[in-house]
Order: sequence, then C-alpha cells, then structure tokens
Amino acid sequence: MHRLQSVAARSLMAGALDPCPALSAPPPAKRPNRGGLRLPAAGVKRYNAAGAPAAVAAAALVNRKARDKTLTMETLNPQVKAVEYAVRGPIVIKAGEIEKSLQEGCKRPFTEVIKANIGDAHAMGQQPITFLRQVVALCTFPELMDSPSFPEDAKRRARRILQSCGGQSLGSYSASQGVDCIRKDIAAYIEQRDQGVPSDWENIFLTTGASDGIVNILRLLVSGAGRSRTGVMIPIPQYPLYSAAIAEMGAVQVNYYLDEDNCWALDVNELHRSYQAAKEHCQPRVLCIINPGNPTGQVQSKKCIEDVLHFAYEENLFVMADEVYQENVYAPDCQFHSFKKVLYEMGPEYFNSVELASFHSTSKGYTGECGFRGGFMEVVNLDPEVKAQLVKLLSVRLCPPVAGQAAMDVIVNPPQPDEPSFTQFHKEKAAVLGALADKAKLTEQILSAVPGIKCNPVQGAMYAFPQIFIPPRAVEEAKALGMQPDMLYCLRLLEETGICVVPGSGFGQREGTYHFRMTILPSPEKLKVLLEKVRDFHMKFLKEFSTLEEPQCRVQA
Repeated sequence: MHRLQSVAARSLMAGALDPCPALSAPPPAKRPNRGGLRLPAAGVKRYNAAGAPAAVAAAALVNRKARDKTLTMETLNPQVKAVEYAVRGPIVIKAGEIEKSLQEGCKRPFTEVIKANIGDAHAMGQQPITFLRQVVALCTFPELMDSPSFPEDAKRRARRILQSCGGQSLGSYSASQGVDCIRKDIAAYIEQRDQGVPSDWENIFLTTGASDGIVNILRLLVSGAGRSRTGVMIPIPQYPLYSAAIAEMGAVQVNYYLDEDNCWALDVNELHRSYQAAKEHCQPRVLCIINPGNPTGQVQSKKCIEDVLHFAYEENLFVMADEVYQENVYAPDCQFHSFKKVLYEMGPEYFNSVELASFHSTSKGYTGECGFRGGFMEVVNLDPEVKAQLVKLLSVRLCPPVAGQAAMDVIVNPPQPDEPSFTQFHKEKAAVLGALADKAKLTEQILSAVPGIKCNPVQGAMYAFPQIFIPPRAVEEAKALGMQPDMLYCLRLLEETGICVVPGSGFGQREGTYHFRMTILPSPEKLKVLLEKVRDFHMKFLKEFSTLEEPQCRVQA
C-alpha cells in the first residue's frame, strides 16, 4: 500500500478531522509508598554505585550521557520496513480509533463500525460448527468423555487424536510435521477429494494456518543475488501475505495481472509476458496461484489450471497453490479443481516432475475457525534432501498449535452418514455455505447497479473486489494529501458511514483503475445495510467531486 507521506495525509489518518478529539489524559496516579521506603521521584534514573562514595556516584549520574537506542528506524532491518499488509493497515487502525470513540459516547452519523476488511467469519457472527467444537473440547478436557452430552462419534475422534499425543494430552508438543494420525486423515481426505489420486501422508505437513506453510516454502525457494535472485510470480490483485513475505525475504516480486474483463480469469499469455519481462532482472523460480481467488472471488476453470501447469512445466517453475477457499464455491457453473488432481490427469510426464505445494486452512470454508490457526500443506515431487531441510526448518518453531491440528482433523474427517452427528453437521454446513452463496449474489447485484461501480460475479471465496470510478478532482485531492485515490475513498467511506473496507491499492491493481475489497461475511441484514450505505456514499462522492463535463456512471477500463 502506498505510504502516507505528507503531513496532511498523516493528520487525516490520525483524526484531525475527527468530530470527537480525544479527551485530555488524566494526571498520572501517585505510586504507593509501601513499607515506609522513600521512592525516587518519577523520571529520576536509578544508579547502583556499589561501593563507590556517594559524591562520586552522584557526579556519575549527573554527567552520564543518555544512552542511544540500539534499534532505531535507521538501524532497523530495511526488509522489515519494506513489508506492508493492507488487510490490517492504516484504514483498520483508524476504524479501531473510531470504534473506541463511539464506545466513549462520541456522536457520529452511525452507531457502529462494520469491519468488512477481513475474512473473520466468527467475528462477523457466524456460529461454530457444533461437531468441530465438541471434538476440540473433548481433546482439551478429556473428563468430558463421561458426559452424555457429547456424541460417541465425537468421542471416538477425540480419543484417537489424544492417543497420538505425548502423554495423551493436547498440551504436549507434537512432531514438527504434526500429529501422525491427523496427517494420515488428511492424506485420506485428499485421496477422496481428488477421486483416487494417491496421497502420501509423509508429504503432509501441519501448519499454523496456511500462511505458515506458504512462508516456509518461500524460505526454501529464495536464493541468489542480483539477476540470479529468486523471482516469485504472484497474481495482481493478490493477497498481501505474498508481497509482504517476498519483501521480507528480499526476493523479487513478479506481477502477472488477472483479466478483470473476463471475471478475473488467468490468461497464460499474461504469464508468458510477465516471465519474459522478469528474466531481465531476476530468475523467476516460483509461480503462486490463489484459487478460488482472494481478493477477486473467481474460480479458475480446469482448462486454465492445465494451461498454468503446462507453463510451469515448460519454464521449470515451482508451483504454490493456495487453495484455502476450496469449499467456498457458489456460482452454479463453477467447480473447484485441485491443482494436484489436474496435474495427475495430465499424465506421468507432468505428475512425476512438476514440483507443487498446496495449502489449506481451518480459517475459511464453512468452519471459519481463524483463531485456532490450523492448516496443512502437501508437497509433491520435492527433492528428498530438500524435504529433510524443510523438516529442519519446521523444527525450529517446534510444532503448530495442537488444538489447531485437532480442528483441522475434524474438517478432513467429518461425520459420516451412518454416524449420530451427521444430520446436524450436514445441516449446519449447508446453512453456512448456502448463506454465503446468497450473500455473494446480493453483493454483486447491489454494487453492479450503482453508477460508477463495476462488480464481477463473486464465484467463490469470501470477498468482492469492485472497481470504482474516482473523478479526476478526487484523484488530484488524494495526490495533494500524499495518498492513493482509493485510500482517500475508503477513508471517507469509513468516516462518513462507519464501513471499513480495504483500498484496492493494498492488493495491487492495473494503473489507472481503483477498487476496494470487502468481505461478504456479515449477516444478510447487516450486509444489505452495508451495501446500501456504500451505494449512497458513492453517489454523494461522485456528486461532490464530479463536474458537469465528467461522466458519472463510467468505470475506467
């Protein structure tokens, strides 16, 4: 995301236009004087002059030069300074400040902040899946095994997980790769999902959410210097984890653009263009794909995936397939195809040579269990010696959260039709996914009807990424404030309506186009209110910044 550089921008973000300035800070409380000890006055440095005369000690205290800080912005790792993460960036910080002011009684044109910036299902009111919570509860507190309130199929799963844990306790470390029985369940799940494509549980690694796996695979791949430095091809728009990790590791970000006019499809010709251009200054070695897409919500076709894998095969690229939204497919004419299954169906020449890592998570799908930080990755065709290095790297962080591993096990090993929990589980899962499908359609319908907004169908995932027309006068004002135009738009939206969305510039977008990302997770009632507020704000924004000569219903191509 573009850094806010000007004083005006910083003032705006800090709340200079805030109708409710912060109250004066209360005077500091006096420190209690316990036991009759005389405490030094606040701000006076303590000095231990063990054995030195009092006069010498006093002189040393007065003459001592203030110690410079070791860690400053000048000495900070420059690659850390290069990291940006829009999903929890300045807009979200400002939203937190506004939320706090509302709690303190500040009067605004709205009564609550609607945080549509992040895919946090439970924070948006989605209820947990009962069976998952039952199994995790039993694992955490095994004494509940005697309770008749818990079904036998949940108890069986909990016992199996605990028997694989050290001391039969969820509080023990697991192996760095994860609990063995859970890895075996994941392999069985993958084989079932991919209709018999073999999966070796030794190639399964439990992770702290999908992010942990993505970052660790990138760590293996980044090497070289100058023109031999690793280039990582990522889609634009992208999930900012990728750009942040690439910046932190000092790799080279290689952008390829998704086709917005074709519902964010991935065009293999664009991959070729991006790859050839990048070879001038780095060595592209990695191709990242997010399917279903974040922030764009598209679901790639099988033909598209075949083209991508053929391209990776021809250019000898390592493929990273981010498939955390594989359960989130809503469009009736779309279907999730795993990269591994498509690779297998392309024949042994491809399946036995293309290196692939795919990722999944507890945080999305129908469970939305973000806080457990559960996830896994499967690696295919990894060199055995490199695989040993991966195990070593994972060993440094000991193991992922074992409670998150248990939650992941329930997702890959849900109740079966002949088990007592099946009916309730199936009902809850269908209700969550059905509601998301309805909200995806509602979002597209309302936004696409607004002059100056174009919203592609939300085929999958949990987000819309509409393109917004921003009049030239607003672009000029944003430039004067030292911020991106869509940042100005989103900040104004937040200040005037309480709706928190993320500027498209935080995800990447074609030059001259502007977007924002919003989640479709709020309840249907709240989502409708949100979308109507966005519509009304957009019309007011256009009226404020447009002139009679400017079209007010055009979205830039």
